[in-house]
Amino acid sequence: MADKEFNVPKPKEIKAYLDQYVIGQEEAKKTLSVAVYNHYKRIIHNVISDEDDGVELEKSNILMLGPTGTGKTLLARTIAKMLYVPFTIVDATVFTEAGYVGEDVESILSRLLQETDYDPKTAELGIVFIDEIDKVARKSDNPSITRDVSGEGVQQAMLKLLEGTVVNVPPYGGRKHPEQQFIQVDTRNILFICGGAFEGIERHIAQRLNTHVIGFDTSDKTKKLDKDNLIRYVEAEDIRKYGLIPEIVGRLPVITTLDPLDRKALKRILLEPKNAIIKQYSKLFELDGIKLEIDPDAIDLIVETAEKNRMGARGLRAICEKIMTDAMFRAPSSRRKTFRLTKEYAQQRLSAA
Repeated sequence: MADKEFNVPKPKEIKAYLDQYVIGQEEAKKTLSVAVYNHYKRIIHNVISDEDDGVELEKSNILMLGPTGTGKTLLARTIAKMLYVPFTIVDATVFTEAGYVGEDVESILSRLLQETDYDPKTAELGIVFIDEIDKVARKSDNPSITRDVSGEGVQQAMLKLLEGTVVNVPPYGGRKHPEQQFIQVDTRNILFICGGAFEGIERHIAQRLNTHVIGFDTSDKTKKLDKDNLIRYVEAEDIRKYGLIPEIVGRLPVITTLDPLDRKALKRILLEPKNAIIKQYSKLFELDGIKLEIDPDAIDLIVETAEKNRMGARGLRAICEKIMTDAMFRAPSSRRKTFRLTKEYAQQRLSAA
């Protein structure tokens, strides 16, 4: 990666790769493809290239909003896999302000270093996915005058990291090993992708949209709004009102949203991607020399149940586990060469679980 021959895939190539693993979410895939392409193009211009034309390109971190199970983590992980760059997922809820019980924000970089066998130069070209960023939102729109251990304080600690600074990173994760040598990591070229469900942000969006559509032609404007998916109209102002401090919002200039999954999308997720859930179960049975056959009715039942639970693609796996566990317990010991999953069998297992 440190040589000049590093080729960044074009946005269309990145999106085509994402299409193999992620169903739907066309806008999010397009936005991410462009943002990631620009990010690595910027690294080549600023770091690898010998040209000095006085133009230094700035980093554009990404914020993804969308309901649980819509593919935020999957998108980030798939892009990192395509680019062969170090990738780590961290959960924002485990961080606290320095000096409190919990993990320091710097431990984000410890995990990235672990992925690269503690090579800071490689780690500095990686991608970090910070999940549940909405959980460190402050509870009111007023700046806190007291300590907010898990909310505003954590956001303040993340600021420099997101913008780009040289951080002294404890390689083994913080305060438990005070004698360890620190490793210096420059975060200017690390791409941070933040994700969160931002439950309830629709209230702020609705308020803003209502104030914007006052006048004689309001009926046309309000008719065009997709009231079931208001999150797609999100703007930086709504995120700030939700509880992310303005400085954090400013450091996440690329904002994209993921749509809730309808029945059609859930069915495609179950069957179509390269690593589709049904393909995974077929493989598991195949390793025991058993062929898995599934009736279309059984597929429809799984999709219906997932839609009812409103847990997105993650719900599909949980439902399949409930249905398949008993069969996978018995099958390896039986002499049968085929296991057929019918709707009746699926219903029976779901009601028993």
